[in-house]
Amino acid sequence: MYKTTGYFSFLLRRITGIALVLYVFAHIWVIGSAVQGEQVFNQRLGILTSPLFRIGEIALLAAVFYHGFDGVRLLIVNWFKVTDRRKSMLLAALVLTTLMVIAGGVPILLEILHGAG
Repeated sequence: MYKTTGYFSFLLRRITGIALVLYVFAHIWVIGSAVQGEQVFNQRLGILTSPLFRIGEIALLAAVFYHGFDGVRLLIVNWFKVTDRRKSMLLAALVLTTLMVIAGGVPILLEILHGAG
């Protein structure tokens, strides 16, 4: 059971779902600090714009895209009953996720390496 593509998909979907919920809480933490004043807001925003968190944004991109593409894959499998294509559709979701993370992650990495501006 633990070596099937279904379990792999299930596990990745749960991990990315938890990561996205944690991001929402972090986002609320930063945005919510705006009512505490400009200094508090800028301090919290400064934490999230550090190079370590910028790399985390690339992981966030991966989580968002995988979670979305795998969700669409699940809808197609369940609505159209194409259970014999689950493995290839999971591979397609992973390939699309990889392409989108490269497209979105390279500019972030370049900004980290060369600085803004």
